[in-house]
Amino acid sequence: MSGITAAAPATAEIADIFTDAGAAGFLHARKIGAAGATDAAEVTHGADEPVVLASVFKILVLTAYVRAVAAGELDPTGRTTVTARYRIGGVGTAGFADDVEASWRDLALNMMTMSDNAATDVLYHRLGADAVNRVIDDLGLDGTRLIGCCEDLFASVVADLGGTPDSDLDELLGSATPEQILALDAVHPVRTSHSTPRDVTTLLNALWTDTAAPADACRQARDIMAQQIWPHRLTSGFPNGVRIAAKTGTLPTWRNEAGVVTYPDGRQYAVAVFTRDLSRRPTAPGRRLDRPGGVRRGRAPARTLTPSPVARTPSL
Repeated sequence: MSGITAAAPATAEIADIFTDAGAAGFLHARKIGAAGATDAAEVTHGADEPVVLASVFKILVLTAYVRAVAAGELDPTGRTTVTARYRIGGVGTAGFADDVEASWRDLALNMMTMSDNAATDVLYHRLGADAVNRVIDDLGLDGTRLIGCCEDLFASVVADLGGTPDSDLDELLGSATPEQILALDAVHPVRTSHSTPRDVTTLLNALWTDTAAPADACRQARDIMAQQIWPHRLTSGFPNGVRIAAKTGTLPTWRNEAGVVTYPDGRQYAVAVFTRDLSRRPTAPGRRLDRPGGVRRGRAPARTLTPSPVARTPSL
């Protein structure tokens, strides 16, 4: 992509932030709608390296969903049942004790706002893998590949840990050694659902410029993404007053978020940040990346993308 890359000092500062946190970091940030070399500000750090998507893949499912609604292939008010097959534990319908009936649009909302894995898989199976993969192909996301939905990812974890389809995933993970966790296919980009930070911001740019789907469908996707209940990751790197519409993703050693940051004056930037813990511990590097010092220093991308002064207040 042509454009203005981050100045060397800012790029070095970004690298230092990741190094200090003990993490490998992969970042791409770009101005929404930028087309020409004079308008294509971007910040890159490992932007074309493969990364584990984790739940960030749900943005692709959301795009396929709004496309299906716009095409009249799916009635958003139609209802379906989330059965025991999908209730593997966790937030939303995935953690319910009983079957629950919900509309397709409410499942899409749960998928994006609270990362409900059951809602995601029910929706993914209704849309079909071909519809989701078509989003990847149509937008030219050449560095992106999905192995399936959440249950496919969890099945790979169970298999890697020597379990069977009847095994309890939480029990398997609880008894696994750090070495076993670090060897999982699910934490290695080329062996699981993966993308690149640049591909992810390309997808976001398409949703925000009405080129990923019809305009009303893209607006619906943006409205849903703006309701995420855990916006703290991206928010921590920007000044007060910005609005965030994003999706998180978390797996052992990986902590990600991708979304669009809107400044009070209307400027918008697509930002995708993926981090992998390098400490050889099977945990995400969140505490070190989110601590106050990291938050303040993490504004390097924001400063690079912001040509005019922006008032800042200390983060809480």
